[in-house]
Amino acid sequence: MTTLNDFMCSVYRDGGRGELVRGKRQFDCWGMSIAIRHELLGLPLLPSWSFVRAMDKRHLTRAWSDQRSALEQCEPEIGALAAVYRSDLCLHIAVVVEIDGGLAVVETRPQGPRWMRLRAFEQQYTRVRYYRDRDLPQ
Repeated sequence: MTTLNDFMCSVYRDGGRGELVRGKRQFDCWGMSIAIRHELLGLPLLPSWSFVRAMDKRHLTRAWSDQRSALEQCEPEIGALAAVYRSDLCLHIAVVVEIDGGLAVVETRPQGPRWMRLRAFEQQYTRVRYYRDRDLPQ
């Protein structure tokens, strides 16, 4: 069974979707977010966008724009995707989980994975919006 600790021991790789390399899974921000939603939280697996590289922000923004049609903006909740924007450009994606009874955001970046409480995450970035699956019961 996969645990959050398994994700916290992963390695960042642009375009990574959980491939196992030398005993460690490799993820970028989108890959880790959709894997945690699916593997830990039992939510539907979202498209992998294997052709999108996290460092290509314009391409990431186009793919995210397409995906948002299946999502709705919400308040932070377990399983919600946290989208980080600068103007209309999507810079980063993370996922909301529960840690020690409170909401937190798990993300990965070139320095590796980490989790932060919502407030700390929101203070790191200029604009954060949260999205949940449109067709799931609340």
